[in-house]
Amino acid sequence: MVVLFVIPFVTIARRGLTPAGWRVLSDGALWQTLGFTVAQAGASAALTVTLGLAPAYVVSRCSFRGRGTLATLITVPFVLPTVVSASALLAVLPAALHRTTLGLVIAHAWVNLAVVVRGVGAAWANLDPDLIAAARTLGATPRAAFRHVTVPVLRPAITAAGALAFLFSLTSFGIARLVGGPAHPTVEVEIWRRATQSFDLPGASMLAVVQLLLVASLLAWWTARPASPLHARRTNDRPARVRDLAVAGAATALVAAPLVALVARSLRPTGSGWGLDAWRALAPSRVGNTVRPSGTSIGASTGASTGASTGTSGGAGSVATRLVEEPLATLVTSITIAAVATAVAIVLGVAGALAIVRLGRRGAHAADTALTVPLGASAVTVGLGLLVTFDTGWYDLRGRWILLPLGQAVVALPVVIRLVLPALRAIPADLRAAAATLGASPGRVAVGVDLGLARRAIVAAVGFAAAVSLGEFGATSLLTRTGSPTAPVAIARLLSRPAPFQLAQASALAVALGLVAVVLVAITDRFREAAVF
Repeated sequence: MVVLFVIPFVTIARRGLTPAGWRVLSDGALWQTLGFTVAQAGASAALTVTLGLAPAYVVSRCSFRGRGTLATLITVPFVLPTVVSASALLAVLPAALHRTTLGLVIAHAWVNLAVVVRGVGAAWANLDPDLIAAARTLGATPRAAFRHVTVPVLRPAITAAGALAFLFSLTSFGIARLVGGPAHPTVEVEIWRRATQSFDLPGASMLAVVQLLLVASLLAWWTARPASPLHARRTNDRPARVRDLAVAGAATALVAAPLVALVARSLRPTGSGWGLDAWRALAPSRVGNTVRPSGTSIGASTGASTGASTGTSGGAGSVATRLVEEPLATLVTSITIAAVATAVAIVLGVAGALAIVRLGRRGAHAADTALTVPLGASAVTVGLGLLVTFDTGWYDLRGRWILLPLGQAVVALPVVIRLVLPALRAIPADLRAAAATLGASPGRVAVGVDLGLARRAIVAAVGFAAAVSLGEFGATSLLTRTGSPTAPVAIARLLSRPAPFQLAQASALAVALGLVAVVLVAITDRFREAAVF
């Protein structure tokens, strides 16, 4: 963690705390960007809570066929790679909302809906019904009982879900860049723009420092809050009424519509007719400098020198110039890099979790905090730190492939620790003592007892770390090598050229990437044990 996060952040601070970096603070545009970032995060959190309360009640308190499916469906946007979620929202939102603040807020609310449904729903499911019954016995109407009993009891869970939605919206990069657009940059997008477009590393570094201080302040407030009261008694679910079923149907439509629209757009390569040309073009046949979809004619290639892509919607005569040489190859690249990143994250994460368990109380708290710090840092900051640190001498890794999986491993590391640590803490210390008494070495105890009993959590951590690495877009946008883009970077490039065929091709690649990520999470979720995020 010192090598991959602490030193890079210190390097960022040194680059930012220079005269060139300090000048950024006097730029009025910076404070406008910072204000917009906080304002859109607040609006996104408010909309997320507003939309999520009714589904949270239905999923947690009502009994009906398909309730488990609805809960899983609501979680899908949250676990999808951000570029897939952005592609789905762009497919369903009216064109007038593309690259707008309202579109950005809606996108964040859609992605983070599961935070409210899961968090508030868990508290609602454990709400003691005797509290409501006592209020009704004393003459309270159902509305008054809800306002004066249910809401106060649920307020800590609602506050927690809103704060998480705010944090995720504050540090969002993929959604902000693709849905919000360049006219509405957040701090994340501005860091990326200065680092990759303007080559203003001092300015980007200062922005990263400002953002990290803002996130650290939010996390400090969060950890200082009193613990929420627990209500361990769960009631029997009551049969769903018509109103509850209507809410369930509306929630299903809200979550499913963008996903269905994404699949539909991948099947409309000309913008009007239906076909599989965009899917076939994921592994296109090449003629000169052009990429020819199946069944189309060859025309002159334009924009080859700049990487621009053009397309027409004329059906048989449509031509797409080379914007991404082999989209399917970018998916293979993403899987390969994610495999390396997952291996690094698992080795470091499991070792770190073992160290936390073996340390004393104070040492464990310090190690736990240090190893989960990247949860509060944005992926763009992680990528920028690696980029400005490993850029000279024998450790110049900027042109090496290894830098990208290292960045993804740093992002995935806290997820591994959060999944493995509770399982290790649940192992009785007597088992370790018994193994040591029987002659087992400390290493044998770690392998035979700790890793043996925590293997289900470790398998789950492998899957979730792979899903996080596969769809990682923030650090990847800074660290990816020219000529070897990952699938999220390729999708972003295709979306930047709004011709019908490029949009269909981006949608097809997004569907493929999303399916891989969802399958990973679905398989490993069976092995997931209790974890605290």
